[in-house]
Order: sequence, then structure tokens, then C-alpha cells
Amino acid sequence: MAEAHQAVAFQFTVTPEGLDFHLSREAVKQLYLAGISSWKKRLVRAKNSFLTGVYPASPSSWMVVVMATAGSFYCQVDPSLGMIARIRHCLPESRLLSYESRTMVSAALFSTGVWLSAVLLFRQALKLLLSYHGWMFEPHGKMSRSTRIWVALMKVLSVRKPLLYSFQTSLPKLPVPPVEATITRYLESVRPLLDDEKYSKMEALAKEFKEKTAPRLQKYLILKSWWTTNYVSDWWEQYVYLRSRSPLMVNSNYYAMDFLYVTPSHVQAARAGNVVHAILLYRRKLDRGEIPPMMALGIVPMCSYQSERMFNTTRIPGKETDTLLHLVDSKHLAVYHKGRFYKVWLYYGGQLLRPRDLELQFQRILDDPSPPQPGEERLAALTAGERVPWAEARARFFSHGKNKASLDAIERAAFFLTLDEEEHGYSPGQEGCMDAYAKSLLHGQCYDRWFDKSFTLVVYKNGKLGANAEHSWADAPIIGHLWEFALATDKFQLGYTERGHCLGEPDTLLAPPQRLQWDIPQECRATIEGSYRLAKALADDVDFCCFQFSDFGKGLIKKCRTSPDAFIQISLQLAHFRDKGCFCLTYEASMTRLFREGRTETVRSCTAESTAFVRSMGDARQTRAERQRLFKLAAEKHQHMYRMAMTGAGIDRHLFCLYVVSRYLGVQSPFLAQVLSEPWRLSTSQTPQQQLKLCDLNKHPDLVSTGGGFGPVADDGYGVSYIIAGENLITFHVSSKFSSSETDSKRFGRNIRQAMLDIAKLFDKPAEKAG
Repeated sequence: MAEAHQAVAFQFTVTPEGLDFHLSREAVKQLYLAGISSWKKRLVRAKNSFLTGVYPASPSSWMVVVMATAGSFYCQVDPSLGMIARIRHCLPESRLLSYESRTMVSAALFSTGVWLSAVLLFRQALKLLLSYHGWMFEPHGKMSRSTRIWVALMKVLSVRKPLLYSFQTSLPKLPVPPVEATITRYLESVRPLLDDEKYSKMEALAKEFKEKTAPRLQKYLILKSWWTTNYVSDWWEQYVYLRSRSPLMVNSNYYAMDFLYVTPSHVQAARAGNVVHAILLYRRKLDRGEIPPMMALGIVPMCSYQSERMFNTTRIPGKETDTLLHLVDSKHLAVYHKGRFYKVWLYYGGQLLRPRDLELQFQRILDDPSPPQPGEERLAALTAGERVPWAEARARFFSHGKNKASLDAIERAAFFLTLDEEEHGYSPGQEGCMDAYAKSLLHGQCYDRWFDKSFTLVVYKNGKLGANAEHSWADAPIIGHLWEFALATDKFQLGYTERGHCLGEPDTLLAPPQRLQWDIPQECRATIEGSYRLAKALADDVDFCCFQFSDFGKGLIKKCRTSPDAFIQISLQLAHFRDKGCFCLTYEASMTRLFREGRTETVRSCTAESTAFVRSMGDARQTRAERQRLFKLAAEKHQHMYRMAMTGAGIDRHLFCLYVVSRYLGVQSPFLAQVLSEPWRLSTSQTPQQQLKLCDLNKHPDLVSTGGGFGPVADDGYGVSYIIAGENLITFHVSSKFSSSETDSKRFGRNIRQAMLDIAKLFDKPAEKAG
């Protein structure tokens, strides 16, 4: 019981002689060290906030200006043209300040004013430079004179090493596109999907909207863009994510996988210890702003806003809308194992627990023989079901007593960890192993992940990893950035012993993990079971196919003189046409992080050019040269659309915001209603990799990532995620629903593979089968 006593700084008992105090020196020491650590964090944050606020200048540049001004005075030259004398005149006279001292103070104040003015000028110049996007539309390998000048100026203004948020206030705002341009692009995107009669009706609706309704809505939207940081992001988060009442599991959350071929340790507690420690190192760097911002071309910063809520964040259910609870800090972790919840402290003496200590704590949980309390095992199914029953149950059964204290421990944790009883991962020759791995990460048992947490780390019995992430607070590249850091740190920096344990010796005096206590009444258990049944039906309906395409990869595609993404997107169009015999509205996620608080935009990948190419592949009369020509046209069109989306000239976010304005104003628009009701029967996304470049895949080809995936967006459609890992591997994650007679994930996977091979053959690039 020694550990339990150390948790209390002092105790007292009432005796006949009076009060008897017992002071714990160890507890007081830990409180003191924790306080010191907390103040250090505050000072580091304050320092970094100042450095971020004056970027691209620095405190040393302020000293240079002050010394230059003082030196000028010493040489009897007044650079202020009399301003210093006026400031000196305004200073109160005091015996403590001589005439010379007041002159020096005045010079320092003048220098500070000049320095701050220069900072503001540089920041405005940086914002103007970052508003230039011409570089994106120039041919690959060529650069115009104006772009060369722009690059030189960018390098001059960003010469100092930036912190994570150094560029935030210099990033331009997302522009509101002209209505006419958006409608023109929209009509162009649906033309290959509609027959002449349906297209004429849509054209008429669009014309009526453009002439009558749109001008008024556009004015309100432009006004919003003036007084908000981003005219899309707050409404996107609120109406697309937080107001959705359907289950997060499968419908919204997404997942990330471990290394494909390598498992650094097969000891479950050890792998959890190293990776949790690596994630906490990332959080510390994030808190200090020490992670450099993502840069395009090495000089164009991307918005880092989404990283702010990566940790200590939970989605709280509400009857009409959910909210995001975000804490500045959290010193514990919530852990689930075999139907039981635990609270694990992450700090001791103000310091992060070492990996070996974390392994000890997790092993204690794995060794705990105690059974779940009544209603505890499937409690997390509430987060997997519909939002309204969860909101009502939370308000009724978890608003007081031990239930509230335990729920707070989960919701206020840094993140959630599941020590899973299953074994998953890639196993050569075992068919369906990756499908089961994907389904486990997407939904698990429907009660062994806390789907409301910003992310749940899953560690399997055989040491394999994965993560399930909630979508409202950020998009997949943000989690991908953390995931790359954690895997690389685990593999290259932390390491394991020969037996697979974390390095070092554990501190056996650490207090054991705290078992969370619950008092769940029968009525609440019935609600839990209802959510579980709904979630189980949803999970069982998911048809998944995760496969590696190793016939060729990025290297061969580039020899076809096209972008890998365009190649794959056109392959998906060909595969879908062969699979269903028709074309459909296709969603590809693009990012708008070149703008402040930018998130995503839609690239409508099914174009007139891509459909023309696809039809040519089924037409025996078409020559190879003609198919090559049509393919290149389709690829160029796709790349142009992707660039337009990235630079704020997309279609769907603008139309979405116009629709929101129309609802606020009570204006009915048949055109907008039609646009927003169209289903995305093919939803696609590319998983970014090598964002941090911590692992050289040429030296370590076995450390390729498997990427991640998501559930189907439409009941009769497909969800496709892919990652281009290295020069000779592409991993696809295909999802659909068993309940749809129109879809079959494995069939679509075969069609994707064949489409990739058929397009490669067009360019005399025979596929080389992997050995």
C-alpha cells in the first residue's frame, strides 16, 4: 500500500488529544516537481508565442536596431529626425533618470517602434507573397522568371528557422470564388454523368440560381469572409461533422495501420510502452512549437491550425449537435483491456514516464485478473451508436458520482489506448489477413475503442499497431504526421532489448494503474445494448478489401510522364466503369492548407476527359495512340482540377457555404438542394507519406507504411484510400457494404488491379511481377 499513501500529500486523524497530521515527504516532493514542470511549460509557451508573433524577425534583430540607433547617437547622427527628442520630452522627469539615461530610454523606445513597424511590414509582404500560386500551374521542371523572383523573396523573408505556428498569421485567407465560375465548373463536372434531358434541367436550375438567388447569398458569404479567418472551416466542422446524428464508427472515423512487413517487438506491453512514449514526445514538441510547419517546395508553408486539438480532445455528444472538449494539458492516459477501463499517469516527478516504466504499467493491466463490472465491458458501444441515445444516457447516468469521475478520466485523457486481445497484421500467403486488420481498426468489436476521442491507439497481442481517429477536429494528414513520427521514433530511437522489451530498468515503486469504477444501472445497460446492436449491424455490413499492388509503383508511373495521383484516379474510373457499367460522381479529397485554417476541397475526378478515355478502352476500333492521347488529356485535366481546388477555386465548399447562407436566410434554392443531395458513389483519398522524411525507404524498403482507410460514404458505393509507398508499391483500401447488390469490394479490387495494368501497357511499360 506504499504507493497509495504516496498519492496523498498529507493525512490527518482526529484523536482525543486533537488533530494528528501525517506529512508525506515523497508526495510533497512530487507536487513540487510537478509545479516546476508546469511553470517551465508556461514559460516555454510564452517564449514561443513571442517568437511566433514577431516572425520573420527575432529578438537579436531588435538588439541590432537598438545598438545601431545608439551608435548613431554616439556619432552625433540622429536617425529619428527629432523623434527621440520628442519621446524624451514626454518622459517624466525623475532623479533616478539622468538626461543621458532618458535619452537612452527614448532611443530604445524609438528603436522598438521601428523594429515593430518592420515586423508588420515583413509580415504583410510575406502574406502577399504567399498569395501567389502561379508556381503551382507551371509545367514540371520549368520555372518562369516571376516565379524565380518569388522564390528568392520567399527565401529571404523566411531565412530564420520557423516554429510550428510562425506563418499562421501570414497565411492568406481562403478566397470566395465568383458564383459564375463555380456554376460553370459544376455544370462541366456533371455533364458526363447526365443525359441531354437531365442536363438541360440542371442547366436551367443553375441559370435561375445564378440570376436570382446567388447574388444575395454571395454578398453575405463575402461579408463572412471579411470577418472570419476562413469562410468555410467553422461551418464545415459544425454542419458536416458535429451536427451529424449518425454513428461515428464506420461513417466518419478513419484508421491508420502499422508498418507492412516489420513489427519491431512482438511483446504487446513493450510495443505499447515505446509508441505511447514516442507519441508523448511528439506532444511535447507540439506544445513547444518545435515541429516545423509542413512546407510545399520547401518554402511554402501550410496551415498548422488543425494540430492544436490533436491531444487532450474529446467529442462530447449532444441531442442536436456535438461539441469538442479540448484541454490545454492532460497528464494521464485512458486504457481499455478485456472489458475494463484504467487510468494511467504519464508523469512522475514532473517527468514523462520512460518507455520501460510504461511497459510495466501496461503489463500490470494485462496481468490483472479482475472481471469487468456490470455494464462496463460494452460501455464504449455508446460512442459507436447514434449520437442522441448517447447524449441522453450521458446526461442521465454519467453526470454525477463515480460514473462522472470515471467518464471524466476518459474524456480528459491525452488519448485512448486499447490493449487488444486479437492478433492482426500482414501474413504472406494468408488470404484476407489485411481485410480483417482493416475492419478491426475501423470498428473493432464495436465496444473496445472510444470513438469520441481524438484518436484511439490500438496495440494487438502480437505487437502490431493501429489507430482509429475521430474526423471533426482534423483531417487524415494531421494524424499521418504524428503516425510517421511515432513509428520512426519507435524503430530508430527508442529500440528494444533482444527479448523485445523496452530498454532500461522499470521503477517498480510506481503506483499501479487506477481501475475506473462504475455504477451502471439496468436501464443504462439496456441503452448500451441498443447502441451495440446497431453498431454491430453496421460493422458486420462493411465489406473490406485491403491489398498491395506491387507490379509497379511511383517510379514506373512517372516514366509515363504523368502524376501518380492522376494515373490512379483514371484507373479508378476505368475500374468503376468495368465494375458497374456506368460512371458516377467521384469525390477525391484535396487540401486547402495553403490558406489559414484551410481543411479540404473536393476534386470531381469523373470528368469528360476521363470518361472519353475509359470508353476508348472498351472500343476495339480505337488505336493505342488515340488511347494514349485521351489518357494524357484526362491526366492533364485532373492535375489542373487538383491545383484549382488547392488554390481556393474548387466547387463544392463554395456551394456548401451558399447553401448554409440560404438556410439561415430562409431562402429556398432547388439548384442547391439538388447539388447537395447528389450521392458520392465513389469516394477516394490518397494517404500522404514521408511528410517528415524520418525514414529513407531506399535504405529501409521493409519499413513501408500501409496507410489507412475509411468506410463507404454511400450505401451503394465504394470508399477507396490508397498510399503510394516507395517506388514499387501501392496499397489500396477498398470498402463497401454487403447489403448492396451493386458492390463487391474484392471484385472492385480486382478491377482496380487490372485497370492499372491495362493503362501501363499503353505506354510500353510491361508490368514486372514482384517476386
